[in-house]
Amino acid sequence: MTQSSAIILRAGRLKLVALPFLLGALTVIGYAPFYFYLLPPLTLAWLFHLWLHAGSRHAASLIGFAFGLGFFGAGVSWVYVSMHDFGMLPMPVAAFATLLFCAFFALFPALVGYAQAWCKGGAPTRLLLLLPAGFALMEWVRGWLFTGFPWLAIGYSQAPASPLAGYAPLLGVYGVSLLLALSAGLCALMYHAWRGKRRQAGLALIALLVLWSVGAGLKAIAWTQPSGSPVTVSLLQGNIEQDMKWREDRLMTTLITYRDLVQSSPSRLVILPETAVPLFYDQVPPAYLENLARHVRDKGGDLIVGLPERDIERGVYYNSVLSVGSAPSQVYRKQHLVPFGEFVPVKPVFGWFIDMMQIPLTDFARGSAAQRPLAVAGQKVAMNICYEDVFGEEIIRQLPEATLLANVSNDAWFGDSIAPRQHLQISQMRALETGRTMLRATNTGMTAIVDEKGRITAQAPVFHEAALHGKAQGMTGSTPYVRWGNGAFLTLALMLLAAARIRRQRK
Repeated sequence: MTQSSAIILRAGRLKLVALPFLLGALTVIGYAPFYFYLLPPLTLAWLFHLWLHAGSRHAASLIGFAFGLGFFGAGVSWVYVSMHDFGMLPMPVAAFATLLFCAFFALFPALVGYAQAWCKGGAPTRLLLLLPAGFALMEWVRGWLFTGFPWLAIGYSQAPASPLAGYAPLLGVYGVSLLLALSAGLCALMYHAWRGKRRQAGLALIALLVLWSVGAGLKAIAWTQPSGSPVTVSLLQGNIEQDMKWREDRLMTTLITYRDLVQSSPSRLVILPETAVPLFYDQVPPAYLENLARHVRDKGGDLIVGLPERDIERGVYYNSVLSVGSAPSQVYRKQHLVPFGEFVPVKPVFGWFIDMMQIPLTDFARGSAAQRPLAVAGQKVAMNICYEDVFGEEIIRQLPEATLLANVSNDAWFGDSIAPRQHLQISQMRALETGRTMLRATNTGMTAIVDEKGRITAQAPVFHEAALHGKAQGMTGSTPYVRWGNGAFLTLALMLLAAARIRRQRK
């Protein structure tokens, strides 16, 4: 091989990796806090075009891996903050763990690239059937494999303003991912067919316009109905520094902060963040909770407070929320825990890694999956704690009984990164899927009220002690997604794969 040939070969390999890596990183701009929802269909269309012309399965899988590494590297590398800044892992160890984390999830688009190259087929078959179904199914698998990590599912980028968000009450976030990938396939087909097959390109354009126009029309449908009068709500944000939260010498300051915020709240429903009280329930002075309960009881309301609780006899503890006030006291226990953050998977293998991090309470027990909404302040509130609201099909377990959704979080673990903004957008998707208002009470931000259309109607300032006062309208009824869960999406995706197989057999 001549020197010039070697240079050309190296340049080709670099392009094979650099361009999809850049496309993956750019895709993240489609999500919060940027909300450029038109960008992901375009970057995905370019990725599909690269896959179409990859030339081999190896090249296609490499393209997918590079895209995934750029995508997750730009989109979720904030896990470094929790491991290094708050978990106290040495910088090299935290950086390497973050790289492995992103590289693992990059394997999913690599697998999609390999599979579509292996299946072959013409451009329309691959761009409109195989790739949209394969990409969305890959996200669905990522959402449950090893307890699941559905963060950055491509459908989230469309909440709440995109016309494709109109499909969320029918198909959920994975259905929106499927239709976004189909839109990308239509864009790639238009580019592919423009020179030689103008009619095919025109039909693809018409299909794209119809797909997005129908989505815009669906957004006007009221899938759920108001139930009673709106309830006044106060969502409290203590802004307790994460590295100070569990220090014994700061405990009294934290208790006073939330006492004062509660006692200045005029609402019937008052919600505190996840583990707002950094004591086990049995350690909290009874007079403290009674004083808070008396304040809301005088208004005919209730208080929901996040705090850990433990079963001393069984030797387990839970990440919980407790209600006090006019209604009988009720408890919700978090049931979908964060691996390595709230429980230790395969302790003999990974226990040493957890021991390196200085994170309190890293081995919670799971709450029951059959818990019901909390009956408080004249509403039925479907609680979810922090990471749980990433799992749409688990949220709908409490529906249609629940009239409101509420998420309590402590996103202080991720500092001033894009993670809390992304988490708020995930809550916007949950509101769209269920046709319910979502109330978010967080430690440092994004405390907000999100209406049933996924719109943020009120939000507290970030990294400030704040009390967000407003009103929330309870809703009744069921969206199609509440009734079907991911069943409709899975049926549609499998139909596309079946159609691709039929086309290949006929050819």
